[in-house]
Amino acid sequence: MRKAFFIACGIVLLANPLVAEDAVTTDVKRHWAYVPPVRTAQPEVKDPSWCRNPIDRFVLAMLEQRELQPSAEADRTTWLRRVSFDLVGLPPSVDEIEDFLADSSNEARQRVVDRLLGSQHFGERWARPWLDLARYGDSTGIHEDELRPTWAWRDWVIGALNDDMPFDQFTIEQLAGDLLPEATLQQRIATGFHRASPLNTEAGTPKEARRTRQVLDRVNVTGTVWLGTTLACSQCHDHRHDPPLQRDYYALAAIFNNTPDESGGDVGPGRIRQVGPVVEVAGTSTFVMQEIEKPRTMHIFERGSYETPGAVVEPALPDFLHAPAEDTPANRLGLARWIVDPANPLTARVTVNRWWADLFGAGLVRTSGDFGAEGDRPTHPELLDWLAVELVENGWSMKHILRTIVLSSTYGQSSRVKAEARQADPDARWLSRVPRLRLSAEAIRDNALSISGLISPTVGGPPVYPPQPDDLWWIRDGKSPKYETSQGESRYRRGIYTVWRRTYLHPSLAVFDAPDRISCTVDRERSNTPLQALTLLNDPIYLEAAFELARKLNGFDDDIAQRLSRGFRMATGRVASDGETTKLDELYRGRLDRFASDAEAARELIESVRGDVLPGVDVSDDRAAAELAAWFHVATVLLNLDETITRG
Repeated sequence: MRKAFFIACGIVLLANPLVAEDAVTTDVKRHWAYVPPVRTAQPEVKDPSWCRNPIDRFVLAMLEQRELQPSAEADRTTWLRRVSFDLVGLPPSVDEIEDFLADSSNEARQRVVDRLLGSQHFGERWARPWLDLARYGDSTGIHEDELRPTWAWRDWVIGALNDDMPFDQFTIEQLAGDLLPEATLQQRIATGFHRASPLNTEAGTPKEARRTRQVLDRVNVTGTVWLGTTLACSQCHDHRHDPPLQRDYYALAAIFNNTPDESGGDVGPGRIRQVGPVVEVAGTSTFVMQEIEKPRTMHIFERGSYETPGAVVEPALPDFLHAPAEDTPANRLGLARWIVDPANPLTARVTVNRWWADLFGAGLVRTSGDFGAEGDRPTHPELLDWLAVELVENGWSMKHILRTIVLSSTYGQSSRVKAEARQADPDARWLSRVPRLRLSAEAIRDNALSISGLISPTVGGPPVYPPQPDDLWWIRDGKSPKYETSQGESRYRRGIYTVWRRTYLHPSLAVFDAPDRISCTVDRERSNTPLQALTLLNDPIYLEAAFELARKLNGFDDDIAQRLSRGFRMATGRVASDGETTKLDELYRGRLDRFASDAEAARELIESVRGDVLPGVDVSDDRAAAELAAWFHVATVLLNLDETITRG
């Protein structure tokens, strides 16, 4: 026996000399994730009346097995706010809340879900996690991080999600839309999935090193996104825990190796331009995939380095999960079809698990990016398989799966938890409640703009440039990009349209854990720092949203208490308690007294926070200025409540 040292992913691994290769291969083929999912019979439960659909039977059976009880049902306002954020990323209006509360029919929730799934804003909400996976950005990312037009692909994703494009088609068009017979312009744009990734534009980098990195990155990201498998280890050696062998890895690399070089000529000292196939969209060129006429030769890289090429490998489809059909071509189109073949045990599981994680904060498999032998086992394996089969048998419809989940009693539980229940299920692993989740960076911004009424409903288009600190973008010379702050409606577009310059990410996004997207991000972190509170209190967009909300509250004809209650409901969705209204009243009257004695301070405050909102607002009257300034303080508190930025 021999000891072998392998270098993979920057970590030195020592192969166990006591484990024979045959034993490793045999073990991984029995791993649960590599066995095709099957729809098992729904389990018997003690309280079938709790169950709205099959999801609930699987969840309740597990709770009963562990002697746990589900939480009480969330109140209807909480459920409506939760499902609105989860499906479209925006809060329900007060009118929508009132309409829902007034509808006591059994179909009320179904009507809400159908309305939200049919909204043009559904695609904006669900494109966000897909852009994280695709490492999408509006800049090259590495070296000087030059801007480039890639937004047409982002808009394609939003449109495909709105149309409920079957996930298998969604996959095929992004990996190989250009190889489809008589490929349309939209199908070619779809291939931007692998062209919106970072590119090193530093001229000192060897051209082949740059090109090879792009090829291997596409292999690795494809494995993570669709297979939940870390293929990168096989760049250097046979995987010691999961099926892919080194020859499998480079056979996949050979498939991605036949696209044009993306490195162009010099554009300045130390810089090169990005080139390659493009299509025109709205007068702008966007990068797409395309095969070269003469295929390149692919080698296995000894120790993972392109500088030490070994044996030649031909493009080939993997067979470590399921055998590809005999007539499947060994190219990107064949790979895409192999990935979404119902016989593939991973794709449907990985996909539904990721959607579940977006709704519950964690997947049924907690390691959403690793379904391998080193990843977590599913907490509810039969439920995971049921969802995977349900996806495939219902035409790979994302909206069908989401509708099923959000209409379940499991999803409808309250987030409130008693001490003993928290001790028994501290992280809601067994789904005895629905966790409270802070909104994503983009949704926090969208929420504030929506509450205030400033938000732009426009879908799609080039990136926008909301206010940020001056000189934040490093300017080296006249060719470096300049930040031109958007004005008018563009200033209030949804967060998904904010320009995504990777190494200079907008601070209001970065501080709330938005990734730079230099690499594929499966799960965003959720941190809690003082900078987040400072952002909500000082970022110009949040100030302008608070000012617009203050202007609305100040303009209502109700008495002060009613206006305070209305503002609280606009921000949180629920009716304020007497104690909460009293606290807000004390704040308002205290600020009013202050500004009534110093009208000039009120005017200065208004001028400093209104930004692009009603530049002609008249505050010449001392009393009017004092009232508006006082309402601004109330609005700021309302938009900064933990409850406001949390999905309950």
